[in-house]
Amino acid sequence: MQGCEEYLEFLLTRRSIRRFRDEPVDDSLITRILDVARFAPSAKNSQPWEFIIVKDRETIERLSKIHRWSIPLSRSPIGIVVVCNPEESPTSYLVDCANATLYLILAAHAFGLGTVWIQALRNVDEINEVLGIPEGRVPVAIIAMGWPDESPRPRERKPLEEIVYLDRYGKPWKGEKEKEKE
Repeated sequence: MQGCEEYLEFLLTRRSIRRFRDEPVDDSLITRILDVARFAPSAKNSQPWEFIIVKDRETIERLSKIHRWSIPLSRSPIGIVVVCNPEESPTSYLVDCANATLYLILAAHAFGLGTVWIQALRNVDEINEVLGIPEGRVPVAIIAMGWPDESPRPRERKPLEEIVYLDRYGKPWKGEKEKEKE
């Protein structure tokens, strides 16, 4: 377990960043981040994902207006759209592409970049039109990415006692508290 704490700290310090400095992200960093993202797990190693790097300001602005929660994209120097091919993984493509999205976000965090996941599933047709994505492909996420211009505090999390069960849904898991009784 030696060294685990630094990895756990890395995971616990990731935040959604919605304000970015006006600095470009080097292409070599983008390439490295996407190289890591492609190693995400997928059912039967189907790898049903594709990535669209969006740097064009007009395109970023159009995407930032698809819904009210996409506004942070307008403040970022780059967007990355994660596109899924359901034919390559019919039963799990959404999960597979969510895994790739998370790998992308964590890789960006490792380089000190900030990101925020912008949900794309309610605006598939509009995003496909803006980006020329072919029929049959599904954009699952838009990631606004850049150098952070904010340091948000961690948000409240539900206690484990409310979300973890033992052996059967609804049967409380007491974890450490159970050990204390022994």
